[in-house]
Amino acid sequence: MKKILKIISSVNGAVSKSTQLADAVIEKLTAHYAGSTVKVKDLSQQRYEHFHEGHLKVYRGMGEVAPEIVATVEKVSDDAINEVMEADIIVIGVPIYNFNVPSTLKAWIDHVMRAGRTFSFAGGQKEGLVKNKKVYLAVSSGGVYSEGPMQAYNFAVPYLEATLGFIGMTDVTTFWAEGCDMPGYKETALQKAIDKVAV
Repeated sequence: MKKILKIISSVNGAVSKSTQLADAVIEKLTAHYAGSTVKVKDLSQQRYEHFHEGHLKVYRGMGEVAPEIVATVEKVSDDAINEVMEADIIVIGVPIYNFNVPSTLKAWIDHVMRAGRTFSFAGGQKEGLVKNKKVYLAVSSGGVYSEGPMQAYNFAVPYLEATLGFIGMTDVTTFWAEGCDMPGYKETALQKAIDKVAV
């Protein structure tokens, strides 16, 4: 039995290719690990603030901040981090928008990446504090970015691997539905990706 956290970052609802691919990953996981629970976080509905001055002051101790702002900022971050810490497996649906992740996913990551909670530089050495997690990325894109002439524009997957790895989540598997807007690819892109899902 596993605790699974599913992150949805598409704005396209049920028709989203990344969400459908994430659902296929979840289906395989729950079949493999009987009795598993799935917690769903839809970032198009539960949106995280983009960083502003208050966040930097609270997280980095840069000047005085009203107590109510400190409490609010810390609670939002703590809640997001606790959900990650409680999960055994994290499945993230990732549509590629303009070569990168949706801004809602970037905002969530900004609240999760927090010194003293998810990473540390104690003794001058970087240490990721989010350990023993398995991450699956369910990626969709209109073009083909994993290879070929557009590969140089694949910023999303390297960014996620770098940021997740920085906080300790280094066991990352990516499934990719590519060419979802391209004739000759779009007809089968999602099903081909689903067929490759293995956990």
